[in-house]
Amino acid sequence: MSVKKALISVSDKTGLIPFARRLVAAGVQIISTGGTASLLKAEGVPVIGISEVTGFPEILDGRVKTLHPNIHSGLLAVRDSEAHVQQLKDLGIETIDLVVVNLYPFKGTIAKPDVTYEDAIENIDIGGPTMLRSAAKNHAFVSVVVDAADYEKVAEEIEANGDTTLETRRKLAAKVFRHTAAYDALISRYLSEQVGELLPESYTVTYEKAQDLRYGENPHQRAAFYREPLSDQLSIGNATQLQGKELSYNNINDADAALAIVREFAEPAVVAIKHSNPCGVGIGTDIRAAYQKAYEADPVSIFGGIVAANRSIDRDTALAMKEIFLEIIIAPDFTEEALAVLAEKKNLRLLRIPALNEPAKKVDNLFRVAPVAGGALIQDFDYKQLEESEIQVVTDRKPSEEELAQLKFAWKVVKHVKSNAILLAKDNMTIGVGAGQMNRVGAAKIAIEQAGALASGAVMASDAFFPMGDTVEAAAKAGITAIIQPGGSIRDQESIDACNRAGITMIFTGTRHFKH
Repeated sequence: MSVKKALISVSDKTGLIPFARRLVAAGVQIISTGGTASLLKAEGVPVIGISEVTGFPEILDGRVKTLHPNIHSGLLAVRDSEAHVQQLKDLGIETIDLVVVNLYPFKGTIAKPDVTYEDAIENIDIGGPTMLRSAAKNHAFVSVVVDAADYEKVAEEIEANGDTTLETRRKLAAKVFRHTAAYDALISRYLSEQVGELLPESYTVTYEKAQDLRYGENPHQRAAFYREPLSDQLSIGNATQLQGKELSYNNINDADAALAIVREFAEPAVVAIKHSNPCGVGIGTDIRAAYQKAYEADPVSIFGGIVAANRSIDRDTALAMKEIFLEIIIAPDFTEEALAVLAEKKNLRLLRIPALNEPAKKVDNLFRVAPVAGGALIQDFDYKQLEESEIQVVTDRKPSEEELAQLKFAWKVVKHVKSNAILLAKDNMTIGVGAGQMNRVGAAKIAIEQAGALASGAVMASDAFFPMGDTVEAAAKAGITAIIQPGGSIRDQESIDACNRAGITMIFTGTRHFKH
């Protein structure tokens, strides 16, 4: 076997001309179409036009040019089948040994903010995927290249041996089917969104590898980081790393959690994360003041944590951050003076996400996919914000203006704490976080113990209703003055009565924020 004929038709022409010249030098004839053929001819590369092979002109504005038996028979024929070989001979069809195809830029087209439906449809490639699938199916005999990164290896093998190895062809074929599957997944997603089918009968997603990771949650686990092809700009996948070591699995997971919380706030805010839970959140008149509150919220747990800010980091804030060990600092930007300060900590990762000072907005077509054994759970992200009309004061005493402000602050944060979750806040900062407990009063006790004397005069937020009055009793003993919770328990009155006895004001939101 040897490669005698290659069919080349590419939208992305990166590296094509040197590769084509090497093929010609190795004795390979090139068949090509449309713009690819024009480019090759202009560069002096000998080309056989597709119509010379099919005996049929390209028609319908190029929609039909390679969809022809002379092409697909040449690709799909089993070369060691006497019947196949004889049929080709009888019909005057020659085999095609190498296919080099990449597809119409559908992803780039739909990523344009002003794309029309008609433009999107016109950029759905038909002939390209069909050729790729035919060639990849017959990879026992046909080489197929969909990625310019493989040009060098394919050229080297053809130059050395006249053909690629079977191992190489198998790898190339696997890449082709990954590529076409991802391409079809994007088309499926786009068309489903256009007709409002956001949770259809089958759900196919695709991700693009951003980087291999040294390991997963633990050193014995393999891992890689993949990003969505059309991901939100406000994501770790789209961050610019300014300094520091490569991100780890846990870094990325925690950084994502930090972004979700800091985007809850329009005012200057800083979030410190440890193991996907907030250990300190603060808001202030400027980012330095917000950082100080986030730090003071839990100066022990912030050590080795990840910090996200929704304003640029200046020199004063950088000097404060430099005083402790942090894994990552995420911000919309860093001043030159701040970068100079933080450069002294070479392992500290700095991530810039320019739009981070924009509060989170609901995205209807964005879902969280959680794999489970044998399947997956899919749901909307929890974008729900507390509306003034939803606030229901259920106790005799109404909250003061300051208590209400602190309750709203606490409510924005508690939704991001693993359930069962209880959070205490005071002076625009978290002071106690009870996360991931098996019962709610247990979470309350952890948060109260962490807050210590600061609990007196603080507010409490609960991600779900109180199943009984014991959490209110714990709050009353600690001196907490106000509580925010969803309500909805059959024993709500028990909690309301306990609040009234203790002089605590309590409001219901009507919305639960479980986070598992």
